[in-house]
Amino acid sequence: MVFKITKNLKGRDLLTLADFTREELWNMLKKSAQIKSDVKCGSLVHPYLAGKSVALLFQKPSTRTRISFDVGVFQLGGHPIYLSWNELQLGRGETVADTGRTFDCYVDGIVARVFKHGDLEAIAQVARAPVINALSDLAHPCQAMGDCLTIWEKKGKIDGLNVAFVGDGNDNVCRSLAEAVLKLGGNITVASPAKYQLPEAYAESLAKGSARGAKLTLTEDARAAVKEADVIYTDVWVSMGQEAEKEARIATFKPYQLNSALMAHAPGDAIVMHCLPAHRGDEITDDVIDGKNSVVWDQAENRLHAQKGIMALLF
Repeated sequence: MVFKITKNLKGRDLLTLADFTREELWNMLKKSAQIKSDVKCGSLVHPYLAGKSVALLFQKPSTRTRISFDVGVFQLGGHPIYLSWNELQLGRGETVADTGRTFDCYVDGIVARVFKHGDLEAIAQVARAPVINALSDLAHPCQAMGDCLTIWEKKGKIDGLNVAFVGDGNDNVCRSLAEAVLKLGGNITVASPAKYQLPEAYAESLAKGSARGAKLTLTEDARAAVKEADVIYTDVWVSMGQEAEKEARIATFKPYQLNSALMAHAPGDAIVMHCLPAHRGDEITDDVIDGKNSVVWDQAENRLHAQKGIMALLF
């Protein structure tokens, strides 16, 4: 399979997908698909990062993101260096910017998962090495690219598809998914309680950056959102750092649970997605996440391939 890459992205930071054009996002997806195709044919190691080291800075807990980046750097021929925020001098008062400058002395790329998006921006501002956002409070771009790779594989396209996100519309996963889907020509409907919808100003900026004809719809009606959906997506109701709001959030989001009753209002061939970890019995039920429409585990695998494609182009 041949995938034509039309633009050089070497040296770019990936903090949000809003910083990239439709063509550039497709380049990332094509590179990811190319690498995945090679892996399926038996070629596991691609030497894009041969002789290079990549710092993996994690302030938040992680399963899929940490493993997929560690394995991905290794499979690209590079050396991953896992660094816990609390084990560095950051925990003793060194500034984020000085830490970024220090990384720049030793590594060829930086992957960071942080609580505050501003910390990511501070590192990117001083580091010459490219910086990839592995999750912040505002964005989760690598997750969205893995999601779009999965949608492309399962549906054969993204342009013109209807994606429904049901749950907390103002979380980092929904933001990045909306940025990617709209730029790639898909439509997205976000079904959330009014208090948890995408902010109006942000929704307007999404609309401006959308591909021609792509539509963003905000609603409080989960049934209406899934009625014509090709893809139905949900995420946890209580993200890291929101534990104090747990009981209130669960009560508010209960009508937005992705269960068999809600799926009965969706087309029979709609695929179900979840970025994981899943809180089974809250935002999604066992019969749905384990059901015939679920592509959750293919989606989880594609995090590895998508991130390898991104690193191959940026690093």
